[in-house]
Amino acid sequence: MDLGLKGKTALVLGAGGGLGGAIAKTLAAEGANVAVADINREAADKTVATIAAAGGSAMAFQWDLADLGVIEPNLAAIDKQFGQVDVLVNITGGPPPTLVSGQNAESWRKYFDSMVLSVIAISDAVLPKMREKKWGRIITSTSSGVVAPIPNLGLSNALRMSLLGWSKTLAGEVGRDGVTVNVVLPGRIATQRITFLDEQKAKREGRPVEEVSAASTASIPVGRYGDPQEYADVVAFIASMRSSYLTGSVIRVDGGLIASV
Repeated sequence: MDLGLKGKTALVLGAGGGLGGAIAKTLAAEGANVAVADINREAADKTVATIAAAGGSAMAFQWDLADLGVIEPNLAAIDKQFGQVDVLVNITGGPPPTLVSGQNAESWRKYFDSMVLSVIAISDAVLPKMREKKWGRIITSTSSGVVAPIPNLGLSNALRMSLLGWSKTLAGEVGRDGVTVNVVLPGRIATQRITFLDEQKAKREGRPVEEVSAASTASIPVGRYGDPQEYADVVAFIASMRSSYLTGSVIRVDGGLIASV
């Protein structure tokens, strides 16, 4: 199936990590020119090197999402090399495991800026050209915690939930301009983040991490953690020409983990 992404410009945030890296590589394999952004420049460079080795086209950015001042110059650099952004994939880092109660205001502000305000500001910056061209894709990766809140991930559950309301509202505003806006939810995908969360849970509960991982795996109907490539394949379809009637949606890639309908 031709996804129609050849020659499109994609910006993938958090593309030095497991999910973002897999998405960036998959979009590049489909012929998109990919801007790889991550707060860790070395990780971004590694993703770009992998794309280049496979014959793809990519450029790297060290991008601190909490710094709104870098949005304009970074987008200008992407425009100069690849053209205006056609596909935006929003992925942010997650806060540390915490209870939702008792967190100070500074923590809420810090993670709101990097996890929510950054996504909104970058999306607003690329939207005018998308609407002018009558084509665009805005895809935001959040967490299964927005459907079934995850214990001890209080900040993440609350802040990521706000992105659902924003995304659904935006989809209604720009749909007639050929721009689709969707949210994707990862379940237990085998990334460094999931490994970290399993380790932290094991430490809190005084259990071996293998036992924690085994219990988590047992709760997944398909009986395993997901592969980042499986997640990236879904995102690539949502980013494609083929998904023009898919907008305002929340798509789960969770192996059946979330119990609700």
